[in-house]
Amino acid sequence: MSLKSVRQLTAAALLASCVFGASACVPLKSHQGYVIDADLVNSVQAGTDNRQSVLATLGKPSFTSEFNQGDWYYVSRETRNFAYNNPKVREQTTLRISFDEKGNVTAVRKSGVEQVASISPSGKTTPTLGKKRSFFDELFGNIGTVGAVGGGQGGQSNTGGGRDTP
Repeated sequence: MSLKSVRQLTAAALLASCVFGASACVPLKSHQGYVIDADLVNSVQAGTDNRQSVLATLGKPSFTSEFNQGDWYYVSRETRNFAYNNPKVREQTTLRISFDEKGNVTAVRKSGVEQVASISPSGKTTPTLGKKRSFFDELFGNIGTVGAVGGGQGGQSNTGGGRDTP
């Protein structure tokens, strides 16, 4: 191999590594949920539409209200993340359509990313009331209590149809 071909091969390898390395920094964008068409959403009007017309116009909702059976929700979310990081919400639109008892639209409301809650759980254990016991207390805590008088339920037997026997 000549020196010129070695340099060309090295330059090609360097260029390929730069291209592949730079592609790892490109943000990954994704869409979740309902694809909102502004014209269709604006065509739904309170007082004129009903459940059937909303279903025909917008389709099946993302979810319905658990407590108030008159609300339908259409949720659309755009997220972005780099490499293996958790995705971050860039844009979210929640369309809430309320109905009355007869099925007529009473209100159409839109909300955005301000409704996204950030939850920070506290540790991997659930706090409980009572005595805190270590792993070894839990493992060896019952040794000697089985069959001992007053040491739990193991010391007394209950036989003979509900009568205690000595």
